[in-house]
Order: sequence, then C-alpha cells, then structure tokens
Amino acid sequence: MKKTITIIAVVVILLIIVGSSAIYTVMPNQHMCITRFSQIIDTVSEPGLYVKIPFVDRIIRYPKEKLFYDIRLSDVLTSDSKAMTVDSFVVWRIIDAKKFYQTLETTETAEDRLDNIAFNALKIVIGRIPQDQIISTNEQSRNRLNALVIADVQNIVGTYGIEVLDVKIKRFDLPADNERTVFDRMISERAIIAETYKAEGIHDAAIIRNEVDRVVNTTVSDAEAKAEVIIAAGEAEYMKLLAEAYNTPDKRDFFIFLRGLEALKASLTGNETTVILDSESELAKLLIGPY
Repeated sequence: MKKTITIIAVVVILLIIVGSSAIYTVMPNQHMCITRFSQIIDTVSEPGLYVKIPFVDRIIRYPKEKLFYDIRLSDVLTSDSKAMTVDSFVVWRIIDAKKFYQTLETTETAEDRLDNIAFNALKIVIGRIPQDQIISTNEQSRNRLNALVIADVQNIVGTYGIEVLDVKIKRFDLPADNERTVFDRMISERAIIAETYKAEGIHDAAIIRNEVDRVVNTTVSDAEAKAEVIIAAGEAEYMKLLAEAYNTPDKRDFFIFLRGLEALKASLTGNETTVILDSESELAKLLIGPY
C-alpha cells in the first residue's frame, strides 16, 4: 500500500513538472522565440499562455519596449578635415523576433552591431558637412543631421529584425588643440555682430534725433510766425484805438502835451538835473505857455 502511494506521488510530481515545463507565459512587453535543437520553430508576440514540448523546446525572451544604447565616443572628420569627437545615443526596438534570433540572437550582440553601424553613419554624414555648420546653434540644422544619420542606420538594421527609432547627438567636442581657435573665432564673430547691432542703433538714434529736431524747429518757427502776426495785429489795433481816441485837434494837442511830459519825466533823472530846451521846441512851448 505504501509503495503504491509512493508511486502515485512520484507520478503526480512528474506530471506537475512535465506540465509546468510544457506551459509558458508571454507577457505584453515580450517577444518569444521557441527553438528545438537550436532551430527556431515559432515566434509569439501576443500575450497569453502557450504550450511547448517539455525538455525539448527552449524559450528565448526578447523585450518589446524601446531600448536605449549610449554609443561610444566617436572621433570623426568634417568635410573641411577638422577633427571632432561625437557623443550620441540610439533608441531602438525589436520588431521581428525570428530575424533578430537568426542574425543577432542577443541584445548585447545587437548593441555591438548598432555601435559600429551608428559610428560609420555618423562618420559618413559628418564627413559631408563643414565644421562651421556642425557647431551652429541652429536647431533645424541639428535635426537635419540627426535625420540623415537615422536614415543611413535604418537602411542597414532592417535585415536584423530591429528598428532604430532615433539617433541623437548629445554633444560635439573639439580636440584640445582646436578648441581655443574655434572659441576665439566664435568670440570674434559675436563681437562683429554686436558692433553691427551697435552701429544700427546709432544710425537709428541719429534718424530719430534729426526727426525730433526737425519737428521742434518747425513748431518753434510756426509759433514765432504766429506770435509776430498776433503782435502786428495788436499794434495795428493799438494805433487804431489811438487814432480813434485823438481824432480832434484838441485831443491831438492834449496827446502831444502828455507825450512831452512823459519825455521830460524820463529825462529828469537824478538829484541835480538841468534841462536845456530850445525856445522853439514844442516841449518848451508847453512848459512856458503861449505867453
């Protein structure tokens, strides 16, 4: 009896082991390759439970998500034979597990291959561009450079069952012997730009000042002309009023008398003043009288 129970227990355990090894799970973020005697027999990318031949079929898991690989620093030459060091990275993913297994098999091998492919693409693309354009701060130029590198890399990696989503250049470094020269040139270029802006500002300021001076002179001239007109009109009105006020002989004689007194008053200044008048002068006649 005990022997029978032991045999049953062993059989159950064996069945459990065999059953567990015959079932495998595919997660949503996984590709699965099933190999038999080192030959790939199937690939599964849909999540779920699947069955395989236990102890014969082998399961190889590959990630579905995007993978990041930091490319080694690369020394390249520009079209004008200037040396530069490029720091970049690749974003990639597996899209065909069967091709990937047959050509690369592991992600480590894929990264080594991507490193070489991306390095060659960078070297070729940058080799067509002068250094001045590469170190430009123009974002559009940088994006165009990245797009050319991605296109070159994508043409090659399709046979490996992978897709390169992006190749980004993080930075460009200059060799130590070139840095000072390039920085001095950049400083000189920006100094020229600053002087250009300054000259344009001085020119615009001169135009504004000239316009303001013109407006001021025109306004003052107009005001002075209007003032002269007003003064002339006032004097004309004054003379008209005088003429109306002294329009008879008696009034005219009285006016002459008043003006004479005013002239005499103006001349009699100081403590000891002597006025000598001709007897025939109108003022003397006014003072002496008709007798």
